[in-house]
Amino acid sequence: MSDVDVLELLGLAQGIAGEAAALAADMRAGGIKVQATKSNDLDIVTQADTAVEALIRRRLADARPDDGVLGEEGGEAEGISGVTWIVDPIDGTVNYLYGSPSYAVSIAATVKADNGRRVSLAGCVHAPMLGTVYTAAAGHPAHRNDQELHVNTDVPLHKALVSAGIPYDLEIRERVLRDFAALAPRIRDLRLVGSAALDVCGVAEGRTDAHAGRRLPIWDYAAAGLIAKQAGAVLRGARGGPPSLGLLLVADAPLADALEPLLNDEGTHHD
Repeated sequence: MSDVDVLELLGLAQGIAGEAAALAADMRAGGIKVQATKSNDLDIVTQADTAVEALIRRRLADARPDDGVLGEEGGEAEGISGVTWIVDPIDGTVNYLYGSPSYAVSIAATVKADNGRRVSLAGCVHAPMLGTVYTAAAGHPAHRNDQELHVNTDVPLHKALVSAGIPYDLEIRERVLRDFAALAPRIRDLRLVGSAALDVCGVAEGRTDAHAGRRLPIWDYAAAGLIAKQAGAVLRGARGGPPSLGLLLVADAPLADALEPLLNDEGTHHD
């Protein structure tokens, strides 16, 4: 994929994310309710999730009809170009439902590496109610609006501010509570935002020092993970492996080294 212009992909992602975020904000202002549930009654879909993803798919099809799309709500439509867009129309749907500003549209352009794993080339996370747009392209700096981003470095474990999430999978919640118990005595504090994409972008901008998430599908971090990486973070899974459903750990490398042993993967699921 050496002929792919990552900045062109980023421009497209940012433009479509802006339009999608405006639609999400307009629909929220008009009132919103739960349309359906997915894995259980806690894992909800609103009318806006499906409407926003439909808009994104239309815009991508118009601009790059040969590309594939993998969306949280609509599944995967394969393409022939080698580029697949990974879309989370509203990351932080429960926040969105309750009127919290901490939600975002996430769009990433990806390709498959030789090992079969997806690699993000460009990504945008747009949080309309926060007035914040996070962007990055492979080989280029990450930005929040016009400000270049850098992760916090040289943070000792006992001073680390770590964000985390509580998954909808009730079986995994017990594992997450054990994570909290392991982390709490050893770090500065924990933060729960309710949007994995914004949590990971928070590491990129130094709003937190690390993020530890479980049971996160790739659309939650395809864009945000690239933004964090281009800001200097590493992304790891359990026992130093690649990110998986079992664990996503995002931090400066030395802090990730210190945190990872506290987050062993016993009893978790993997993709």
